[in-house]
Amino acid sequence: MNIIRMSGGLGNQMFHYALYLKLRSMGKEVKFDDINEYRGERVRPIMLAIFGIDYPRAAWDEITVFTDQSMELKKRIRRQIFGRRAICYEEQGCFDPKVLSFDSMYLKGAFQSEKYFEDIKEEVRSTYQFPELEEMHLPQKLYLTTKTCLDRIEGCQAVALHMYRGDSRNNEELYDGICTEKYYDGAVRYMQDKYPDAVFFIFSNEPKWVKGWVIALMKSQIEEGMTREDIRNLEHRFVLVEANSEHTGYLDLFLMSRCKHNIISNSSFSWWAAWINANPGKLICAPSRWVNGGECDDIYTAGMTLVNEKGRVERTIK
Repeated sequence: MNIIRMSGGLGNQMFHYALYLKLRSMGKEVKFDDINEYRGERVRPIMLAIFGIDYPRAAWDEITVFTDQSMELKKRIRRQIFGRRAICYEEQGCFDPKVLSFDSMYLKGAFQSEKYFEDIKEEVRSTYQFPELEEMHLPQKLYLTTKTCLDRIEGCQAVALHMYRGDSRNNEELYDGICTEKYYDGAVRYMQDKYPDAVFFIFSNEPKWVKGWVIALMKSQIEEGMTREDIRNLEHRFVLVEANSEHTGYLDLFLMSRCKHNIISNSSFSWWAAWINANPGKLICAPSRWVNGGECDDIYTAGMTLVNEKGRVERTIK
């Protein structure tokens, strides 16, 4: 039996469950450890149930055997003398084929690559289908807010713009200097060149910063010689979506996936929004560097246009 250690928010959980589907397709028995990373007061909610998913959970006794963390006196003494004897493997890089080779292992990692499930991606895609909005049984006010936004998205050349910043990162050094203001400027201009009538729906954990960024971006475009009519039109082309909390964040994923195109941050959450976007002609802009201190090219999928931290388009993934 393999045990996958679940961690992080919905985007990470979706990568973990996609790996589960792949391992199951290979005939392996797989369960989840959804205990170790989800204890305490400030943990993020597990939200896979929005897709109707009920996954197999490992019992604490099973987790203890694999991780060698039994509190029995003789085992504690043995660990002090000889060290821990965990049956554990931690992923190396964005895609590590060795992860798929085990029949009895406790697996730790992010597993952020389509390569893990490329041959079953239609199964993954069908698994991550949202129910209709009416079937989500939302409170009336939240339903109306979401429905209004969805109607607007479906009535225009909508681009989901995910600006994930700052204080929600566990290790800021990994992400610093990647999704800069210039990255977003360059990605927006790329979309505007392709679709002059694009409307940008902005999803962010820092709405105050976003409002300042929009004002600065509009000012720079006005200074480039736009007409008054162009300026009036531009004011309606940036929509900040603010309705959702940590516990209703899946609605942001839902709305982003219903846009026609996506500008993503180096976040598994917006990666999945772009991946499950069903528009066959979608454009996706992604940061050309995903993390600091290492390569992560396996995160990218065919058709993504990579924009660097200076706002320059580098290449499109083939």
